[in-house]
Parts: sequence; structure tokens; C-alpha cells
Amino acid sequence: MATKLSEVLFGTFSQLRYQPTAKRVRAMAGGDVVVDTLYALLVWEPKRITPVYAVPEVDVRGELAPPGQQAGDVPEYGVKIMLDAPPSLDPRTGFGKHTTPGEELDVVTSGARLPRAAFRPTDPDIAGYVVLDFKAFDWLEDDEEIIGHPRDPFHRVDVRASSLTVDVRLDDVTLATTNGAQLLYETMLPVRYYLPPEDVRLDLMDPSPKKTVCPYKGVASYWTYPLAENGKNIAWMYDQRYRDAAQIHGLVCFFNERVDITVDGVRQERPVTPWSVKAGQ
Repeated sequence: MATKLSEVLFGTFSQLRYQPTAKRVRAMAGGDVVVDTLYALLVWEPKRITPVYAVPEVDVRGELAPPGQQAGDVPEYGVKIMLDAPPSLDPRTGFGKHTTPGEELDVVTSGARLPRAAFRPTDPDIAGYVVLDFKAFDWLEDDEEIIGHPRDPFHRVDVRASSLTVDVRLDDVTLATTNGAQLLYETMLPVRYYLPPEDVRLDLMDPSPKKTVCPYKGVASYWTYPLAENGKNIAWMYDQRYRDAAQIHGLVCFFNERVDITVDGVRQERPVTPWSVKAGQ
């Protein structure tokens, strides 16, 4: 019987998952190296979409101490588990929302105390490891910066050039038309259409202060179409920090979930994703 691989991966979504990585992983805080290891794991707590790093406790250059101040919703010992967690938890869900049993810990270095920046799961398969709060540290894989969250080895981004006519409209106003789109295919996400800025009506849109971070593509800056109620932060462009995203550098992309896109005369359905909410939320 044939096996659909995506169903295998989804079948473990409610479990605690881990995967060793051969990369050298370093974590810094205040300029000090807190972790330098060749034995890191990528760990997904149950219902978590993106991984975090777990490192051997022996490779932590500092003390792992009981929390200096108890959080209001955490019992005196151990940690409150999110038994009523939503179907999935994306990076917007804070590190402290755990879905597996374990112990929260402060990371204490010579220069700082990082509250609840470590979590020691009770699962025996990863005994001797602590999971670290990604946002509490600056990270390197080998000698390259990692932002947002660790890259998932089972997640891929591919970009392909297309000469098909791509038309973008909102409230019957044409915001872009091009035959030079770059189509970005990303695991478990809808295809994204990256468009040359000269083919986009940027004169109709205002720059936005909003910034977001993607560990695969970089830091995105946004535009708002002010004449539509749902036009806030509907388009973005990535910076040029990652060479493997070079095909989309300087190009503009719209949320398929919030605009009407026609490709080669065929109207595309608006996909349903975590971004299918009112713009700006």
C-alpha cells in the first residue's frame, strides 16, 4: 500500500517530535556565548508548527536554575500544560505555552539572568537536553545568522519563473499585472506570486511600519492599500540577507488570502491559512 508522506508527518503532529542536526549551533546573550554545541536537536512540542533548539545541558555555559519568580498561571512545581491548546501553535504563540510535561528553568550567566528561557522536558528520549527560548538569544548555525526560528529540515522553499499573466485586484481596483512573476512554492503553504515592482501600482499604496521575520527568506517590509477596509499590510518585500532567496529579492508579493488573483485568465480561490484574517492582525 502506498504511503502519502504528508499524512505521515501530520500523523505525528500531536506528539513530541525531535530530529538531530549535524550543524554547529551557538546561542549568544549580551555578546556572551551561552551554548556552543555539535549535538543540538530540533524539537517540536505537540501541536507546534515550527521547531526550537534543544541542547545538551553539559554544553550550557551557565547555570540552569529554578525560576526566580513564579508565573501567575504556573504551579509551584513543574509547568502548566496547554491541554486546551488550539489545533496548531505557530511562532506567535510564546515559548512559555508548553504542550508537553517538563520543568521551566532560568538561564543564569555571568552577565544576565534569562527568566524561563529553558525548558527541560520529562520525555526520556531527550533526557539530558534542555529546550531554549529562541527569542531569548542570538543564534548561529555554523557561522551564519538564524532569525525567526530554526529552519525545519522537512520544510522547503522553491522559486520558479513564470510567463503567465498574473493580475491582482482588490475591490475591483487593479493593483498589479505582470508576465514576469516568480512563483514561490513553500511546504504546506499556498503558492505566492512575487511581482516586479514596476508592474505593481505602488503609487496607490503606502509604506507600512510593519516588519515580519522569516528564517528562510529574511525580513519583510509591508505596504497598505488605504482605500480598502481590508487593505492594511496586504503586500510585502523581503530584504537581501539570504542568498537562497535571491530570486525574490526586490519583488512584491500580495496575500492571496486577502486579494483577488487571476492567473492566465483563471480566478484563484482565496486560500484559508493563519493569514486569512483581517489585515494587520
